[in-house]
Amino acid sequence: MSRATQLAEIQNRITAACHKAGRPGSAVKLLAVSKTFPLSDILEFYSCGQTAFGENYLQEALDKITQLADHPNAQTMNANLEWHFIGPIQSNKTKPIAENFSWVHSVDRLKIAQRLSDQRPENLPPLNVLVQINTSGEDSKSGLSPALAIDLCHQIHGMKNMALRGIMTIPSNTDNTDQLKSEFLKCKSVFDSLNSNGLSLDTLSMGMSADLELAIECGSSCVRVGSALFGARDYSK
Repeated sequence: MSRATQLAEIQNRITAACHKAGRPGSAVKLLAVSKTFPLSDILEFYSCGQTAFGENYLQEALDKITQLADHPNAQTMNANLEWHFIGPIQSNKTKPIAENFSWVHSVDRLKIAQRLSDQRPENLPPLNVLVQINTSGEDSKSGLSPALAIDLCHQIHGMKNMALRGIMTIPSNTDNTDQLKSEFLKCKSVFDSLNSNGLSLDTLSMGMSADLELAIECGSSCVRVGSALFGARDYSK
C-alpha cells in the first residue's frame, strides 16, 4: 500500500469519526508518530501533505533533523514541518528540545516547563506546550492527576517563550471501551474546566491508531497515529 493511500485511509477515518460526532473534519489534527522510522519515511508522508510528526526519542529525532538540513529543499521543508516531542522529558534534555521542536506534548513538572521556557531561543516562536494528564491513575503512567495538571497549566500560562495550547493523555492499555471512554471524558472535563477558568486552550490530544474514533467522539482535537501509518515497529534496530 502506498504512503498516499495509508494517509488517505487515516484521514478518512478521522473525517468519518468527526461526521458521526457532529464535528467538522477540520476539527481534528493528525500527528504522525514517526519514532523508530527513518527520515525517508517522513519525507514520503510529507510529499503527500502530512506536516506534523511526533518523536519520542530525542537523539533519534535530532539525527533526523540534522539529516534534513542536508536536503536540497531543507529551507522550505523546515518552514512547513512541525516537529513534536511526545516522549518523557529529562531535565538534562530540555535545551535541545527547546531549540529544535515546535511542540512538546509531555510536560508534567513545573521544573521542566521553566527550563523549556528559559532555554527557548529568542529568535524562535513560543514553544507550543501540552500538559500530560494521567487519567488512568496507573503508577506506571507519566502525567499528573487532573487537579495537579490544572495547577500546572495555570503556572505555565504566561511563561516567557511558551504557548500553553492544551492537555494530553494516554489512556489505559485496554480493549474495554467503557473504561477508555471514561478516561477520555475525564480529560475532556479538565480541558473544559481550564477554558472556563481564564485559559484559552485549543488542543486536546488523545487517541491513537486503535481508538481514535472513540477519542474524537469524546472531544479530541489531535490524534497521534503511528502503526496505522508507518506499520509495525522494530525496536531491535
